[in-house]
Amino acid sequence: MLAIHHLLASEPDAEALDAFIAEHSFPLVEDTSVTFIYRGEADAVELRHFIFGLESSQAFTSLPGTDFWYLIQTLPATSRVEYKFDIIRGENHHWIRDPLNRHLAYDPFGANSVCHCSGYQRPEWTFEDPEAREGRLEERRISSRIFGEDRPVKIYLPARFRRRRRYPLLVVHDGDDYLRFSGLKTVLDNLIHRLEIPPMVVALTTSSDRLKEYAADPDHGRFIVEELLPELEGEFPLLPEPRFRGLMGASFGAVATLSTAWRHPGRFGRLLLQSGSFAFTDIGKQKRGPAFDPVVEFVNAFRDEPGRPAQKIFVSCGVYESLIYENRSMIPLLQAAGLEVRYIEARDGHNWENWRDRLRKGLSWLFPGPLWMVYE
Repeated sequence: MLAIHHLLASEPDAEALDAFIAEHSFPLVEDTSVTFIYRGEADAVELRHFIFGLESSQAFTSLPGTDFWYLIQTLPATSRVEYKFDIIRGENHHWIRDPLNRHLAYDPFGANSVCHCSGYQRPEWTFEDPEAREGRLEERRISSRIFGEDRPVKIYLPARFRRRRRYPLLVVHDGDDYLRFSGLKTVLDNLIHRLEIPPMVVALTTSSDRLKEYAADPDHGRFIVEELLPELEGEFPLLPEPRFRGLMGASFGAVATLSTAWRHPGRFGRLLLQSGSFAFTDIGKQKRGPAFDPVVEFVNAFRDEPGRPAQKIFVSCGVYESLIYENRSMIPLLQAAGLEVRYIEARDGHNWENWRDRLRKGLSWLFPGPLWMVYE
């Protein structure tokens, strides 16, 4: 019997409810059953989750005569779900994080509560390792004639960086967000320390108008190839072959990654695409809003003539994302074009920790370090 059913069968008083909350962690995960609890006065309480395919609002049940609210959900093992509570009083809706849950995930808009379902565990290589030597971040500004401004770029240099060596290069879209919300610097430090990827130079780029620039804007690709890349080649000892050049991004950043490589073939041999916003149409008009119009135009053109934007492409997506269909549809297209492709899914949504958890598989496949070159 689930713990919540056992509690309710006992017709609990306020003291028993207090004891139940004190004795458990929430949400309460029991195999594939997850119990959410809210304690407080309300006319109604609803779970607002970020799982595409389920009703976005799930109503709690109140225990009569108390301020105790509960909701039991069945969620597949290994799922990771971000959510909030909607506390309803009269006509007022107030979204809050779960007061009983200490697990939070952050993004540019704030924070969500997180449910770690049965079998999910945050990868140990995402935590700081005191034995891993730290790389360093340096600030740069790239003068862009194309955009008519100086653009900030952070440069990750690996521990033991030496001018007399040559290094692979990885260019990252939304670099600041990858650092803040996916712990990219820690991941790089750890994977390099463990010899799973080689020491590499990583350029972390940003855009002040990403929804326009990352939506397959040709000027963005020109900036990357004609301005950023020559600056990096002039300053750092980089390996020149395309197989040592990578480009990556998530969501619209994945669109910017693919469109740049497609328009400038032969410059980047490795692509890492996470939850790409690869909206397209077979017939009729797209329904995701005007920001997607240039994306659809690009993806439709790419589907007609994919060419060879890179040698190896790693794609990941969460099965709880609205974009799962579009990402799945890209795989046979890329394979039919003769590209080497690896694709993975996870029971997660469109968020930075999903993208964080896939970095080891993606980076170590695209840029295998000494460990993989020996054992694979």
